Amino acid sequence: MSRKPRVLLVYPATHKLGWVKRFQLPSLSLKQVAAATPSVWEVLLADEVQEEIDFNGDYDLVGITAMTHQAVRAYQIADRFRARGVPVVLGGIHPTVLPDEAIQHADSVVLGEAEPVWPNLLYDLQQGHLQRFYQQLPSGNQLEIPWSRHDFLAPRKYLTTKTLQASRGCPYDCPFCTVTPHFGRTFRYREPGDVLAELASFEPGLMVFLDDNILGDPERAKPILKGMAGMGLKWGGQANLRFAEDHELVRLLAESGCIGIFVGLESADGEHANHPKTAGSSSQADLIKRIRDTGVVVEGSVIFGFDDHDEGIFERTVRYLENCSVSLPTFHILTPYPGTALFRQFQQEGRLLHTDWQRYDHGQVVYQPKQMSAERLYNGWIEARREAYRWPAVAGRVMQSPGKGVNLLYNILRRGGVYGQEKKTA
Repeated sequence: MSRKPRVLLVYPATHKLGWVKRFQLPSLSLKQVAAATPSVWEVLLADEVQEEIDFNGDYDLVGITAMTHQAVRAYQIADRFRARGVPVVLGGIHPTVLPDEAIQHADSVVLGEAEPVWPNLLYDLQQGHLQRFYQQLPSGNQLEIPWSRHDFLAPRKYLTTKTLQASRGCPYDCPFCTVTPHFGRTFRYREPGDVLAELASFEPGLMVFLDDNILGDPERAKPILKGMAGMGLKWGGQANLRFAEDHELVRLLAESGCIGIFVGLESADGEHANHPKTAGSSSQADLIKRIRDTGVVVEGSVIFGFDDHDEGIFERTVRYLENCSVSLPTFHILTPYPGTALFRQFQQEGRLLHTDWQRYDHGQVVYQPKQMSAERLYNGWIEARREAYRWPAVAGRVMQSPGKGVNLLYNILRRGGVYGQEKKTA
């Protein structure tokens, strides 16, 4: 009896994580590709964060996902399999925005969302008519995707395998963000009943929404939160701070089992401090307090390196976040990802230092800042992180939080990354 055709799905790793890998999440994009794969195929996984890739395995197709910082490694993996005559498909954000680059290392490239085109791609492959590019552009405000698969993840150990998306897309189109170019300019939500049915299939415990903005459309998010109450799920996710203007939404968030929410504050001052997704009738400090008072941990993220940032931005930001009383602060270096308006601006202005994609990871400086040197931007980022995660600063945040245990765990994990080995500037 002949075996099923086999597809190997690969998640590239750019460096070894050590013990931290136990706190990682599986690739949702590969879980979704697995779910869209017809049952006549056998699906295998190689997550380089967890294991070595078997380059000598017997596969009929290899599918590789790649964000920008993974692109170089993804191309290396693809080239090795193609040298053996194994067809390779590349997908993800980076191949979507730079398909002509990606196709040099692949037999086919999926642009944008994979679920609508994946079955046809597999059929074409078996018929010997694989196309170079596959794409189906999103439309409307409804999201229809299959439930993500978990079974092919065993026996790997993750923080949790219970992850899903209830929505995709974003209308804000921030110049530095890749979400809108990849998922479209509209919030598209799944039917609440479909989301709740998938959540009901999970065992009680930790799960994570991997939406870019799970609360982007409050009226479409509320039925999901209402339905989650009493499910026994503890969850985390990402949203814009503006949702906290809605008192009912904050209450539903806490009642649904949310233990932590990541919000992009973007900048302590200047042009990006009052973005529509973070600004409203209330101050950011008031909105953060409103969420934290329910016991939900608020992780506030800021970016260093905007054109209106001078060398004083690091100290001002640390003090600002202290005054806002975020549960834990996260700092990033502005990164002009390809496909964004920021990348095009810096490219036109001649400010890109290089296009070594593996260094485009929001922890290295890859462009020339306007009001400081690249070295000063990098060192200021280091200084701000260390200042914010001194033990006295951690203790101060934890003591003023209703959920002290969860807050302490979050801060300890984040501190471990802050005081780890640092990279070079550029």
